[in-house]
Amino acid sequence: MKFNYQTDVWSLLRQNISKGQLIGYAIANIVGISVILIGILFYNDSQHGNSQEDQYFTNDFVVLSKKVEGVGFSPISFSEEEIAELQQEKWVKKIGRFTSSQFAVSGSVTMGGKSLSSYLFFESVPDEFFDVKPKDWDFSPEKKFVPIVLCKDYLMLYNFGFAIPQGLPQLSEEIIGAVPITLRLTGEDMMPEYFEASIVGFSSRLNTIAVPQSFMDWANQHYSKGESTPNTSRLIVLVDRLASSQMDQYLKEHDIEMAGDQSKTGNISHFLGIVSAVVTTNGVVICILAMFILVLSIFLLLQKSREKLRNLMLLGYHPQYVSRYYETVVLVANVVITGLSLGITFLARTFWSKELLNIGLGNASPVSTLLFALFYLVVITALDLFIIRTRLLRIWRNA
Repeated sequence: MKFNYQTDVWSLLRQNISKGQLIGYAIANIVGISVILIGILFYNDSQHGNSQEDQYFTNDFVVLSKKVEGVGFSPISFSEEEIAELQQEKWVKKIGRFTSSQFAVSGSVTMGGKSLSSYLFFESVPDEFFDVKPKDWDFSPEKKFVPIVLCKDYLMLYNFGFAIPQGLPQLSEEIIGAVPITLRLTGEDMMPEYFEASIVGFSSRLNTIAVPQSFMDWANQHYSKGESTPNTSRLIVLVDRLASSQMDQYLKEHDIEMAGDQSKTGNISHFLGIVSAVVTTNGVVICILAMFILVLSIFLLLQKSREKLRNLMLLGYHPQYVSRYYETVVLVANVVITGLSLGITFLARTFWSKELLNIGLGNASPVSTLLFALFYLVVITALDLFIIRTRLLRIWRNA
């Protein structure tokens, strides 16, 4: 009769293995590693911006200005040093400057048989900071035509705050865009010049009356004779929402005001990051407890099998040979546990993926999650093997 010594030895050692302890360890470890992996994957998704711009996060652009205190006639503006310092902040992706008109301008329109005229102000920003892309957004002095982008709030103020009491018609965006406007531009010691204008778009981002940068540069040079450089009184900043948790503190320390309530959009990602950290921490705690369960189980198992192990070693079996069975059990268990945990993690992702996509987040690469799972598998298996071999060597020395 031919004996398979490895099979016989493994059958002998298998008798003292508690399936209940092994299952308990597996369940606890699956829960722990799943929670950790879910936390990591959820954090990556919540911090990963979607390539498509979503209306919930279109307020990544914020407008900054210096605080005005008391009464002052000196223009308050940003210095070049302050702008350079601001550009170094982690939450700042890109900065655009508002350029103000250095000349007097008034506009007049005729509607419903009534003429309206008012002093106006113009500002311009680089085209890349606009949230609208109107046609004919250019300027040529020969054409004598100025396209204007108006803040949507101004139209609402006219329709619901001014038009009705004055007996004027309320206008839609399409209608008001067709109303011709006559501009009267005046510089120092110069005769007024007249330009035609019309509103070619409405902005939800820019709270101003915006004109093309090319017109502003020409007009400031032409009407002020290039005698002064326009001050930078306001900045438009493209904010990195992943780092915007530092923004409020910086603005407070430097007495800078921010238009609107856009700061909360970046804080959403920060809040999701905190939630992910809490979830991951809970998973780490569970995994540590699961590890203690396994260590305790290994010690109890080896203690229970102490006499059998001693006899095998007295028969000439080396501790490394005897340990192969326990090492195989641990390795297979950890591989299965890690695989099941990854499956649970990606199944859980389906529950939040759609919601994050709806607010412009999600679809992050799972590479970091997979790498952590592999790292955990290697570390926990190496720890288990170290404990098993160390314990068996001690038994062997005492045999």
